[in-house]
Amino acid sequence: MDVLTMKNICPAGKQAIIWFMLTVCIFFISFFSGSLLGFTSEIWALTYWGPSLYFCLLNFILRYAYKGFLYEVSIRAAFLGAVFTIGLYLSTFEDGIKVFGLYTMVLSMFHFSEFMSVALTNPRTLTIDSYILNHSVQYGVAAVTSWIEWAIEYYFFPGMKTYFWLSSIGVIMCIGGEILRKSAMFTAKTNFNHTVQFVKRVDHRLVTHGVYSLCRHPSYVGWFYWSVGTQFILLNPFCLIIYTLASWMFFRERVYAEELTLLTFFGPAYEVYQSKVSTGLPFIQGYVPENTGQFVKEDHWSY
Repeated sequence: MDVLTMKNICPAGKQAIIWFMLTVCIFFISFFSGSLLGFTSEIWALTYWGPSLYFCLLNFILRYAYKGFLYEVSIRAAFLGAVFTIGLYLSTFEDGIKVFGLYTMVLSMFHFSEFMSVALTNPRTLTIDSYILNHSVQYGVAAVTSWIEWAIEYYFFPGMKTYFWLSSIGVIMCIGGEILRKSAMFTAKTNFNHTVQFVKRVDHRLVTHGVYSLCRHPSYVGWFYWSVGTQFILLNPFCLIIYTLASWMFFRERVYAEELTLLTFFGPAYEVYQSKVSTGLPFIQGYVPENTGQFVKEDHWSY
């Protein structure tokens, strides 16, 4: 596809790819040099202290080379590349640290791929927030809570974190959720936005083909199962329940608000779409007008 060639990627997207990959390469060499050169005290220092020094050096270079938006894009991409490689290294362990490594890789790729998907499909809306690293206070609290649960259970009940087959199910859920969410973003293209839109743009179109023919909110469905899958990966029984309930309540409210807006934008066309395709989220119907067909009488809608 032409859209995926480097020459057609916006400058910020190119910066993100370059610094993500460069950091992955540097950290990979540092973390895995021991297995190639032999374990010595010097190699231990290279493995565990080297990455910190490298990242400080990268930050210095980026500060000097770029200003403003490009610096913010590059340093976040470099950070996510570092986190991904740390996760890759931790996933080579044979105890409960392995599952935390898998989780770290999944988390890093989710945020990096969010930014790159916007860069490829809707670059005019691209901002630092497209990484959604600062999604919300609740999102941050939920993440830290899951880390704390993993750490406590790993310390007191290390055997709980060794059901790697169950963790693998979580990885599959996260990959499937990612594929569905990104498919939605690439299908909707400029019609996709990380925030609910309350003003209809001239080029705003109702998308009903591709993954949108399977469910009305594939990006939310993908994110829902990705979120739940992360707790399967960490083997966190308490956060698994909390994440499932919290995500379900969040998307129930989000879908309700969005569908109310979409019905205002597209009228009977969206009402017909609603009647044929489900939301895709368990036990969530969205906003359904009490009087079916109430929009049909309106004659001022444009599609």
